[in-house]
Amino acid sequence: MKKLLIVVDYQMDFVSGSLGFPKAAKLEEGIYQKIKDYKENNQDVIFTFDTHDIQYLQSQEGRKLPLEHCIKGSEGWKLYGKVAELCDKNTLSYEKPTFGSLELAEYLKDKEYESIEIVGLVSNICVISNAVLAKTALPEAEIVIDASCTASFDDSLNEKALDVMEGLQMKVINR
Repeated sequence: MKKLLIVVDYQMDFVSGSLGFPKAAKLEEGIYQKIKDYKENNQDVIFTFDTHDIQYLQSQEGRKLPLEHCIKGSEGWKLYGKVAELCDKNTLSYEKPTFGSLELAEYLKDKEYESIEIVGLVSNICVISNAVLAKTALPEAEIVIDASCTASFDDSLNEKALDVMEGLQMKVINR
């Protein structure tokens, strides 16, 4: 079975930086182990990077969320902790200026993945956005969300996002 793991925005600013929250750091070991398992089994792994420039505060998102974060090249833009060790030059990654990555969806639409597992941050924003794009690009692939490897700064929104993803015929595990 051809499988893919997508690690969404597990970056410093979402874990310990300007938008960080305690539950995010607790995901590190689970995400790290999942990436190692995929790579050891010769399955694909893709990382997304929330990526902004110094004009972020002038963007629509910046006006609604006026906290600079994930400025390209900054410490906050980098992957968090030991997860960073597993993203090398041979690992596919996409920088995205918004919640979902159209480039990722374009890449996926011509692939034959039977299963796409999604982990990372933040469940009710970027995780759900990229999950919908993956389901749109590959409607016959099983989209799996590991609830133990995603979180939100708001527990209620996290649960609602997981409910919505289940409603979109995605499989939510480890809830």
